[in-house]
Amino acid sequence: MSRTGQRSLDPADYQDIPRPIAVMPKDYPAGTVVPWHRHKRAQLAFAKSGVMVMATRDGDWVVPPHRALWLPAGTEHQLRASTALAMRTLYIEPEAAQGMPEAVRVIDVSPLLRELILAAAELPLLWRESGRDQRIMALILDEIRILPDLPLGLPRPTDRRLARLCDAVLAAPGEDWGLRAASRRVGASSRTLARIAQRELGMSFAAWLRRARLLCALERLARGESVTAVALDSGYGSPAAFAQMFRRHIGVAPSRYFGGGRTAGPPSPASSPEA
Repeated sequence: MSRTGQRSLDPADYQDIPRPIAVMPKDYPAGTVVPWHRHKRAQLAFAKSGVMVMATRDGDWVVPPHRALWLPAGTEHQLRASTALAMRTLYIEPEAAQGMPEAVRVIDVSPLLRELILAAAELPLLWRESGRDQRIMALILDEIRILPDLPLGLPRPTDRRLARLCDAVLAAPGEDWGLRAASRRVGASSRTLARIAQRELGMSFAAWLRRARLLCALERLARGESVTAVALDSGYGSPAAFAQMFRRHIGVAPSRYFGGGRTAGPPSPASSPEA
């Protein structure tokens, strides 16, 4: 039987708990949008099931099932449940979060960390600071520090022309968005667009486009759409070409990814209460 009892669903109740880690289990219906907010503790948002899309002021992050999003303390963010979402959130006090990533990251959760998070969610909110309880929480912190991150973030530009172009790409990722066609959309030369994209996005426009198509595809695949339909709508000539891209960036085939399989290794570089 769970030892948690009836637990608050208000994140504010977890920020001053006299423990370095406080765990909030919470489920969201598909389509839920949680408005912009921030927490004074760092946050590891684990998708036990379902897909979450987290927006920050710097970009958007897609978190498929069995993965997690790391948010440093004070990061302003907005949550959207792309599907029905079962989330287990760890709020970690700043001192305990030393050595953790300094920026938002999607974490490739190991089977060990997954089981530790689920076990931690069953402990009392004021878990014992000795014995098994303490060892579970200490190992969680160790695991977060060593796990690789995944390329599932999409930088958001501040340049208005580029922002309009990026919005258009996300609305229709399968259209022709080659540099020449894209530059015509923003009324600038290809060279100018390439320079702005590199400055604003930290990558080439072609690399951003590939990632945008990948993240849009992840959301659709999570809703149960076929690989073939998603591949063709994403601008790929065949499901095989899409699967090759997916494996190159994620590490496994699309059919395996949503079966809960963790990546074989780091991929190639390439309104409701708050959450």
